[in-house]
Amino acid sequence: MPQSVTAGQDARPIAVLSREGKGPPVVWLGGFKSDMRATKATALDDWAAANGRAFVRFDYSGHGESGGAFEDGTISRWLEDAVTVTERFVHERPIFVGSSMGGWIGLLVARHLMDKRPQIAPVGIVLIAPAVDMTERLMWDRFPEDLRKSVQETGVYHRPSAYSDDPYPITWKLIEDGRKHILLDQPIQTGCPVHILQGMEDPDVPWNHALQLVEHLPGDSVSLTLIKDGDHRLSRREDIERLIAAVEAIA
Repeated sequence: MPQSVTAGQDARPIAVLSREGKGPPVVWLGGFKSDMRATKATALDDWAAANGRAFVRFDYSGHGESGGAFEDGTISRWLEDAVTVTERFVHERPIFVGSSMGGWIGLLVARHLMDKRPQIAPVGIVLIAPAVDMTERLMWDRFPEDLRKSVQETGVYHRPSAYSDDPYPITWKLIEDGRKHILLDQPIQTGCPVHILQGMEDPDVPWNHALQLVEHLPGDSVSLTLIKDGDHRLSRREDIERLIAAVEAIA
């Protein structure tokens, strides 16, 4: 059963699964509309159990087993969720593993911790198809003008998804808030090694987006693995093996 912590002034409940173990704790940061029991997070938990490793995963508000409505979600709220969980469950420098939107959140949490809680700032970061600045670069910039106008007027766009029968609500509030957290307009300091795994057949986060991220990580040890036939999820057995190897290399 997950534990629960509260985040934000509205005390929204955040569901957390925390496994005790040795070594730098691995912290899973999931993607947009994903949850902590999805394929990659579960595979990492299996690895952690088999190797006696500490592992923390959670659901952002409006996701999975956490409270709150998805439509109320913003990057600021989900960042606050991630910081709350990290500060509550991590007691030494962790390894962040961020998937898709979780890659953006992970870099934002790392920046926060370097400034406020350096004793638990990450010792390494693994990013899977990192959707950095996604609300602007991968959503707004791709929207045609009529769709932009509709989102501003109605407050929401119900975007069809290849990963769900139900469309994903993209709110104007989400787009506006995302602009407070843009990273690709300046160098990104992480204070630790970063390993990026990126599929070249990814329709949601193009592989050249990962290259732009590498260009903005000037001061750190950065590795980029391009997977020629890889999709966005990177959840095949061989993809999971690459992910675990990347985590083990940092650990």
